[in-house]
Amino acid sequence: MRHLPEREYDPNLLVGLDTSDDAGVYKLTEDLAMIQTVDFFTPIVDDPYMFGQIAAANSLSDVYAMGGRPTTVMNIVGFPIAVLGHDVLAEILKGAADKVKESGAVLVGGHSIDDAEPKFGLSVTGLVHPSKVFKNVGAKPGDALVLTKQIGVGIQTTAIKKDKLTPEQLQLVSDTMAELNKTAAECLEGFSPNAVTDVTGFGLLGHAAEMAKGTGNITIHVNFDDVPLLPGTKELAKEGIVPGGSKANHRWIKEDVKYGDHLEQWQQHILCDAVTSGGLLVSMPKEEAEEYIKRLHDKGRQHASIVGRVTELNDKPIMAN
Repeated sequence: MRHLPEREYDPNLLVGLDTSDDAGVYKLTEDLAMIQTVDFFTPIVDDPYMFGQIAAANSLSDVYAMGGRPTTVMNIVGFPIAVLGHDVLAEILKGAADKVKESGAVLVGGHSIDDAEPKFGLSVTGLVHPSKVFKNVGAKPGDALVLTKQIGVGIQTTAIKKDKLTPEQLQLVSDTMAELNKTAAECLEGFSPNAVTDVTGFGLLGHAAEMAKGTGNITIHVNFDDVPLLPGTKELAKEGIVPGGSKANHRWIKEDVKYGDHLEQWQQHILCDAVTSGGLLVSMPKEEAEEYIKRLHDKGRQHASIVGRVTELNDKPIMAN
């Protein structure tokens, strides 16, 4: 990124590259701003329809993480059509289309290329009021940290390749990834979150570190025992079934995290697990957090939990206990 030309200042660019946020936000009028994001990846489950749903939910999530409403989407496809055939691609597109319809957005087009390895995702445009944009910075001492989905996705999708998941576990991890963050975002209406992001490839601690370092002069404390995990994640991590991306995350943030002496490496790997289509991570006043959790539980999001807190800077940006 440092090789890109220096950007000219534009007062209408509300969120750009500066804080590694989830999407860009550009003000169109005093009452309307546009959110733009794009994401795509290779299949992480064998079922093409489910892969389409997961990829779409993952792409749409960035708009929810900015406090917006997705409006239009475009498909991005790389696919070996001569090898895998039209039927497989059709199922991927159908899965994505159904998830887009669930979000309330509209599919307006896309682009495809012939590629040796299948890849799929969406470019998404959303809308938000300029004064209601969620950012991944701004957490305040005294805030509680809320996570709206279970983690362990990277570990469990790696276990799929090793035939280590039960059918029930496979269904649960798939459903978790395919779940939109629409409800989690809508339930924030009326609250005052200070910082919001979604947990994806950098893992829980990686995205928390972005929040802490981008805000400055704070420490985010994460309590391992309070973090909601997909069933079987602990056993798989103890067995050493951890993806390379999660191990890379663990190395990447090691200078920013102080782990409690009781946390073993498998527990640290879980906290750094590379997630696909994870939940929202919200820093908000403690009294609001408890009511937000109750609202989510009432909407059927039973795994939403308070997983930590924010204090003034204390040695490291992240403390994991």
